[in-house]
Amino acid sequence: AAPPGAVSFSVKHTEGVSVEVSRWGRAEVREDPSSGTRWLLEEGTVLRFSMSQASTEVNDNKVTVSFYAEGGQPINQAGVFLTGIGISLDVDADRDGVVEKNNPNKASWTWGPGGHGAILLVSCDKESP
Repeated sequence: AAPPGAVSFSVKHTEGVSVEVSRWGRAEVREDPSSGTRWLLEEGTVLRFSMSQASTEVNDNKVTVSFYAEGGQPINQAGVFLTGIGISLDVDADRDGVVEKNNPNKASWTWGPGGHGAILLVSCDKESP
């Protein structure tokens, strides 16, 4: 996706985003995007970004990649806005009739009337061809 004439790139990102640049499977993690590190555009270079927590609003995080020509002149930029979505399986883990997000009993299961843990019923039959 680099523009013609680009030989290197740099990455800036908001605080909620983690960025990793890897070349041929060897990762180089960048914690401080303000350091101005530039990477060569080489075959096998992969830019991977992720978020570790849910967003507070839509498009509240961003990754900007700047491309440079030989000699370091900026050519162009590409940006991606990100929205992190939190997903959780919330269950009545202690079987008291209340669904709780952070119940410690979600991680284990004990059989019987005094037991705990989610009971999952799965329908595997074909209801329509």
